[in-house]
Amino acid sequence: MPYARLFATPGARAFTAGNLLARLPMGMFSVSAVIMIAGSRGSYALAGAVTATGLAATALVAPWTARLVDRHGQARVAVPATALAVLGSLALLLCIRFDAPDWTLFAAYAATATTPNTGGMSRARWAHIHREPTPENAAALHTANSFEQAADELCFMLGPVLAALLCSALFPEAGTLTGAVLLLTGVLIFAAQRSTEPPVSDRTPGARSPLRTPGMATLLAVFLATGTVFGALEVSTLAILDGPRAGLLLGLQAAGSCAAGLLYGTVRAAGNLPGRLAACLAAMTALMTLPLLAARTGSAVVLAAALLLAGAATAPTMVTGMSLVQRMTPQGSLNEGMTLAVTAILGGIAAGSAAAGWTVEHAGAEYGYAIPVCAAALALLLACVAGAGAAKARLS
Repeated sequence: MPYARLFATPGARAFTAGNLLARLPMGMFSVSAVIMIAGSRGSYALAGAVTATGLAATALVAPWTARLVDRHGQARVAVPATALAVLGSLALLLCIRFDAPDWTLFAAYAATATTPNTGGMSRARWAHIHREPTPENAAALHTANSFEQAADELCFMLGPVLAALLCSALFPEAGTLTGAVLLLTGVLIFAAQRSTEPPVSDRTPGARSPLRTPGMATLLAVFLATGTVFGALEVSTLAILDGPRAGLLLGLQAAGSCAAGLLYGTVRAAGNLPGRLAACLAAMTALMTLPLLAARTGSAVVLAAALLLAGAATAPTMVTGMSLVQRMTPQGSLNEGMTLAVTAILGGIAAGSAAAGWTVEHAGAEYGYAIPVCAAALALLLACVAGAGAAKARLS
C-alpha cells in the first residue's frame, strides 16, 4: 500500500499530524469572520470587504513569508509568523466584542496575512525526504503530493462546517478563537519535528526568483485560471440553492476531489508532467460541463451528482501542477515557488467569484456554471502553450 509505505518514514506521521491541525483553520477563518462581523455589525457588505482585504494582503505577503522560510528555515520563521497572524485574529475578535470602529477590522484581519503556507512546508519536507532521484522516490513523492492535495480538500470541506457549528452553537467569536488555537498548536507541533525539516540552502541574496524561471509565469497563469474555476463554482452553487443545501453540495464536490486525490496517489504516474497536466485539465474542462447541464434540469439531486463527478478532476490537476512547480523551482526556493502557485489560485478564486456573481445577476443563476467551463478551457490552452514551449526549448 503506497500510503502505508509513505508514513513508515521516521517523523512523517508527527509532522503530518501537526500540519493537518494547522491547516484545518484555513477553511474556518473566512467563514467565521463573515458570521462574526455580519452578526455584530449587520452588514454582509462590510464582512465581505474585510475578508477580501485579508485575501489581498495574503496575496502580497505570503510569497515574502515563504522566501524567509527558504532562507532561514521553517521553524525559525513559521512560529513567529503564525504568532503574529494569531494576534491579528484575536485583535479582530476583540474589535468585534468591544464595538471598535470599522477600520480596525480591516487592520486586524490584514495582520493575519503572515500565516505561513503550511501545506507548502509539508510538501517541501516530502521533497527533502525523497530527494534522491530514484524511481522509488519519484513514486513516493507522487503519493505524498496526492495525499497533501486530498488533505487540502478535506480541510476546506470540514473547516467551514466546523466554523458554522461553533459560531451558532456557542457564540459568534467561537469559530475565530478555535481556529487561532488550532493554528498555533499545529504549527508548534509541526515546527518541533526538526529531524524532517529541510536544511537551509546556500542561497545568495542575488539568487534567481522562481518567477524568473522560464515557463513559470505561464504555469502561474494556469493556476490563476484554475482558481477561477473554484471561485465561480462556489458562487454559482450558492446562487442556485440556499445556504445549507449549497454547503452540502459544495462538500460533495470537495469529497469527490479528496477521493480522486487519494486514488491518484496509488496510481503509477505515466508520461511527462506537462503532458499529464494538459490531460488533467482536459478532463476538468469536460467534467465542468456537467454542473452547467445539471443546473438546467432544476434538480438538486442531479446537480449534486454532477458536482461530485466534477470534483474528481480537481485533485489530480492540482497534484500534477504542484509537482511541476516543484520541478521548475530553483533549489532553495521551493516554499516560495509553491506559495506563488497558491497565491495565483487565490487570485483566481477572487476573479471567479466576481465573474460568476456578475453572470448570475445579469444572465441567471444556472449560467454562472459557464464560467468554470471557460476558465478550465483557458487553463488547458495555457498548459498546452507551456508544454509546446518546453518541447521547443528541449529541441533547440
